[in-house]
Amino acid sequence: MRIATYNVEWFDRLFDDDGGLIDDDSWSARWDVTKAQQTAALGAVFQALDADAVMIIEAPDTSRTRSAVRALGAFANRFGLRTSAAILGFANHTQQEIALLYDPNVIQVTHDPLSDDKYPRFDQTFAMDLDVDASPDPIRWSKPPLELALDGPAGPLRLIGVHAKSKAPHGATSDAEAIRISIENRRKQLAQCIWLRGRVDTHLAQGDDLIILGDFNDGPGLDEYEKLFGRSSVEVVLGEGRAAKMYDPHARQALSRRLGAAPTTSRFKRKGQPYLQALLDYIMVSPGLQALNPDWQIWHPFDHPECYENKPLQAALLQASDHFPVVLELPNKGA
Repeated sequence: MRIATYNVEWFDRLFDDDGGLIDDDSWSARWDVTKAQQTAALGAVFQALDADAVMIIEAPDTSRTRSAVRALGAFANRFGLRTSAAILGFANHTQQEIALLYDPNVIQVTHDPLSDDKYPRFDQTFAMDLDVDASPDPIRWSKPPLELALDGPAGPLRLIGVHAKSKAPHGATSDAEAIRISIENRRKQLAQCIWLRGRVDTHLAQGDDLIILGDFNDGPGLDEYEKLFGRSSVEVVLGEGRAAKMYDPHARQALSRRLGAAPTTSRFKRKGQPYLQALLDYIMVSPGLQALNPDWQIWHPFDHPECYENKPLQAALLQASDHFPVVLELPNKGA
């Protein structure tokens, strides 16, 4: 069974309010890429992926006038994708939803949000002291993780799609304000991921096969603020100390090599500067799934040999988004 996670930069801008594709020469939200170019590139990437399920980060908006499910259905129909069904969890107010696009002939999936006495549902508020003043601060997800119960060839699974808060100091007008906002955002992101790790612990204690996938806007050694807080939010979710561990080989590689080359899943254009690449997207699996020896691939247009050698696919990956798909191949149950 093939599962992927893919952050599609401003997917929402490619659709009108009826969910139809705006397939014209007007500019998309991507730099120097038209809507027609981005749409065609995304169609080529999704066709090449041929996944049973894709967790889409920055999926089209759901609101009073727009529907992510309707838009994704129109996209799948346009490009003849077998992933013709879509499911959404708790809609947010950022115009960037988390949604699963999947093949209904292969898997069955339901939105199944959980809560307990310590860790509430992800659309609610979690109290945690962020600034060590003995007073709990209310933590909320701007994009509540998507919790799914999935059944398919690899057996019953729990999936949690994640788009963690960015640590970037948006809105800062001075260096001092940028530092303050960055530290505040880091605290909030760590708190969100401690909350997420609480849900992970519950599933692992129950023996569930679990997959956490999406964009964490963070990773081992990614910025200087990790030194201040001692670890990245990715390390929190993977598990620390004696806790049962989730596993992602790219995170493991980054953790073991603080210097030198590391895998990357994103490539950002910076005016007048070299491209910035970072490892932001992950697919973490529970111990039972890791024992099956699944295969992970980052569809990077320059680092993945098959993507590099397939020039049309390479070009499509570069035009489609500033992130690249991460793909997990799981053996079928009983295989």
